Amino acid sequence: MEYRTVGKTGIQVSNLCFGTMSFGGDADEETSKSMYKRCREAGINFFDTADVYGRSEEILGECIAHERDQIVLTSKVFWNTSADVNSRGLSRKHMMQGIENSLRRLKTDYIDFYFVHDFDELTPIEETLRTLDDLQRQGKILYPAVSNWAAWQITKALGISAKEQLARFELIQPMYNLVKRQAEVEILPMAASEQIGVITYSPLGAGLLSGKYGVNKRPGEGRLVQNARYQDRYGANEDFVTAEQFTKYAGEHDVKPATLAVAWVMANPSVTAPIIGARNLKQLEDSLAATDFKMTPDMYAEISRLSRTPGLATDRTEILTGKWS
Repeated sequence: MEYRTVGKTGIQVSNLCFGTMSFGGDADEETSKSMYKRCREAGINFFDTADVYGRSEEILGECIAHERDQIVLTSKVFWNTSADVNSRGLSRKHMMQGIENSLRRLKTDYIDFYFVHDFDELTPIEETLRTLDDLQRQGKILYPAVSNWAAWQITKALGISAKEQLARFELIQPMYNLVKRQAEVEILPMAASEQIGVITYSPLGAGLLSGKYGVNKRPGEGRLVQNARYQDRYGANEDFVTAEQFTKYAGEHDVKPATLAVAWVMANPSVTAPIIGARNLKQLEDSLAATDFKMTPDMYAEISRLSRTPGLATDRTEILTGKWS
């Protein structure tokens, strides 16, 4: 296992982060704890959860209790945690309640990186950043973090933090995999420019890149055949074309598709660590194997050509190519 520094924080994390959304859901408590143990054996010290992941925070809290200071822990706040009208968003009220509830479930007195889980159209960014700064000053979080914001929203927040001398975002969490590459356009370059850590979620595309899917190939069960949200996210025919070609490529190179999918994300120099997830130990092993896979520059380029490269952030392509009209 390699270890990388999160942005400018000095914190060293494993180059794989384990996401615990399955804890207490797709994975029962015994399986969840077995996966945590296996991750620690492999050298992972970085674990991601959220207040809306059901029993996840509680189970993870039990797992880390005996070694809390050796673990780099993240959690998140935004989505509804009850039927109350104020139990969502990034208002001071919801965030203050959210952190206390997460700390209680995780059985800890601080969270290393606390993510705002989505963008709140109702709450001014200044209010959210001030609350995060207060939580840092209180010692309840070490650093603010952000997930699912656009690059312009993050950059605006960084400007406000600098102007008002507030704690800034030190870690971002975008979706990123071979068929979802929008982060390459602005988010990853912005993170590199501002020296912000990046942990990316869904390296397997909800299972699309696991080898089980193709143009005319579907498994009997799985998120892409049972969950409408994931069906919408990965419903384009070109996604399944890419998945089929990717699976063939993995077979030609004698590597599990899941291993190769994680290794491809890891190979991006702007990514601190992909977030891997699993429902059982077998799935976990395929993702863990990415740490030993040697991704060559040629392989990285060949795999990248299997999907559509997103357009540039500007239409002034002549500026980048040097061809002036």
